[in-house]
Amino acid sequence: MPMRPVLRCSLLSLAFLSAPAAALLPPCNSGYVYDDRDRDGKFGAGDLPLAGVAVSDGERIVRTDEYGAYTLPVIDGRTVFVIKPAGYRLPKREDGLPDFWRHVQRDPGPALKYGGFAHEFPHCRNFALHENLREPGKLDVLLFGDPQPQTARQVEHYDRGIVEAVRRTHFSHSAARQVPPVYGDGAAGHLGLTLGDVVHDDLSLYPAMNRATTRLGVPWLHLAGNHDLDFDASRDEDSLRSFRAVYGPDTLAWEEHEANFVLLDNVVYRPGLSPDFVGGLREEQFAFLEAYLATLPRDRLLVLAAHIPFFDPSPERETFRRADRERLFALLKDFPKLLLLSAHGHVQRHHWHDADDGWRGEQPLHEYNLGAACGSFWSGVADAEGIPDATMADGTPKGWAELSVLRDGRYWLRWRSPEARFDVEGMALHAPKLLRRGAYPAFGVYANVFMGDAQTRVEFRVDEGDWQPMRRVDRADPRLLLENALDDTADRLRGFDRSPEAAVSSHLWRGTLPTDLASGEHRIQVRAFDRWRGELSASRTYRLADAAE
Repeated sequence: MPMRPVLRCSLLSLAFLSAPAAALLPPCNSGYVYDDRDRDGKFGAGDLPLAGVAVSDGERIVRTDEYGAYTLPVIDGRTVFVIKPAGYRLPKREDGLPDFWRHVQRDPGPALKYGGFAHEFPHCRNFALHENLREPGKLDVLLFGDPQPQTARQVEHYDRGIVEAVRRTHFSHSAARQVPPVYGDGAAGHLGLTLGDVVHDDLSLYPAMNRATTRLGVPWLHLAGNHDLDFDASRDEDSLRSFRAVYGPDTLAWEEHEANFVLLDNVVYRPGLSPDFVGGLREEQFAFLEAYLATLPRDRLLVLAAHIPFFDPSPERETFRRADRERLFALLKDFPKLLLLSAHGHVQRHHWHDADDGWRGEQPLHEYNLGAACGSFWSGVADAEGIPDATMADGTPKGWAELSVLRDGRYWLRWRSPEARFDVEGMALHAPKLLRRGAYPAFGVYANVFMGDAQTRVEFRVDEGDWQPMRRVDRADPRLLLENALDDTADRLRGFDRSPEAAVSSHLWRGTLPTDLASGEHRIQVRAFDRWRGELSASRTYRLADAAE
């Protein structure tokens, strides 16, 4: 191994100095990135320095030299992190999250209710990586939008209703052992992302949330949402200090063989204004993006994840600053393999950016705005296990999304629900139980296809008749309208909170039911053609009865 250069200071030298003596050294924002071959967490003689690895403070990006060394300026308030390269994985911190960052805070920061992050003398920091022997090919990414518990009880809902369902689905062998796998054992080829609103304003719930999430044994990255802010901060720059104390950088990159990921805090806090936040990006984030994107290959999928959608759900209201969107899209236009991920709305939809949004690429840019893990804020009637139904305002059940990526950049998406039938069918049906035979055909079957959009083909038939097209309609899901009516007429609360008021769904289809068939029961079959999963199907029945004059 070549002799390593002497940095401005080193962890080794500081270990033998008293605190007063160490304080006489200049502050250090340097260190080594290395393959920790003996897994002891220390940069020793048997470890391999890694050259060319990117290290960043959220604005600047430097690459390690031939000795694995990096140096960044000492700037208070910054979070320094290694951009994990493909082919490597990270050790775990004590809280089970990936260990790849440190804060730089020489002087005390602002006093905040939830603490922010502590100040300490900036010492050098080495970053350990572990070589990952996983064969490239397929990457599975678990996506959680808005878990958003307000109480410890709702953290339990998240743990038992979402995390445990994921464990049963993906890591049944781990659940049987009752211990989380280490990264790469059982979780090989997996990554997890939470796209903001980890909690609902009470940041003291972070440790409990981490205990739940890390039971999955998957490297898990977190974005901040508008409910993860330090609301007592006087400026946007300080509004995520308590979030960052737990989760590290609010803007970061992560690399796998199948895809490169960029996670962006796009919640701009505006204390004293109404609303007190807006979607947008900061100048240092654009500097980071310009430096990082210039180094990326174009043949690998690039995934940009953020909390607030990059589109404006209501054209009359700018919820993401248009100038920032156009500036971002200008940086992305030459990437042919690109996917945007967002959350925030507690509904689910696909948006295809075009010139009206400022997108200048050759093909429309796909943004998947996924639904919430907490559904409608853990509301609605509870099931036998005490977990609220929490159907979202557009009729989508609570749950999580899955992104699978192949090495050639192709990807597919799926929405998963803890309720087994929705998971299999991918849709929910509503139809009347009983109609008068011979009545004017004015009543319909509705299909809420959770991953559908305007291009989705949905068809139905009755009994063994011909398949007929269903028409996409802009209206509320009748299933949720029925829950609203039951809540309205109930003498007492049916759950901790009532279901949300039903809103127009972007993925609802209608077909008119025939009334000229024989009296008795008839079977309705619905099929939808999902762009990633192919044909999905569901069925139910209705009955025709003769009415007496």
